[in-house]
Amino acid sequence: MEKTAIIPGSFDPITNGHLDVVARSAKLFDKVYVAVLNNNSKSPLFSAEERVELIKRVTGDFQNVYVESFSGLLVDFAKSKSASFIIKGLRAVSDFEYECQMALANKNLEGDIETLFMTSSPNYSYLSSSIVKELARHHAPLENLVPNEIIQDIYNKY
Repeated sequence: MEKTAIIPGSFDPITNGHLDVVARSAKLFDKVYVAVLNNNSKSPLFSAEERVELIKRVTGDFQNVYVESFSGLLVDFAKSKSASFIIKGLRAVSDFEYECQMALANKNLEGDIETLFMTSSPNYSYLSSSIVKELARHHAPLENLVPNEIIQDIYNKY
């Protein structure tokens, strides 16, 4: 049976920490969907379509990674892809409380889908899309924080 996982997030923009979780997940699962949340109640820097394209650009070397946007419930998206696993990256203990609540809510909605937590690689434990956006706003260097292929895209937004 094929093992399929979903890595959900806003990815606004994708960071090297996100990409690390994708790369590690791609080694563990037959199919990995990077699920870009299209949340109309937020004002992201990049549209959902732009985020999907940026992620496709930096994950193109992975044969088993697919990138799509979704709205609505994550478990519904997971079921539509026949995924049995949701992968959530954790940078610090502070991430765990929220992610644990979400995992339990998802388990309540769809008992057959397991949430797995993947700890961040130490060199990315501080990294977030918010930090990247703040640095870019002030034209600070983004090397080693995001994939080189998308640095100019980020700067162009400012």
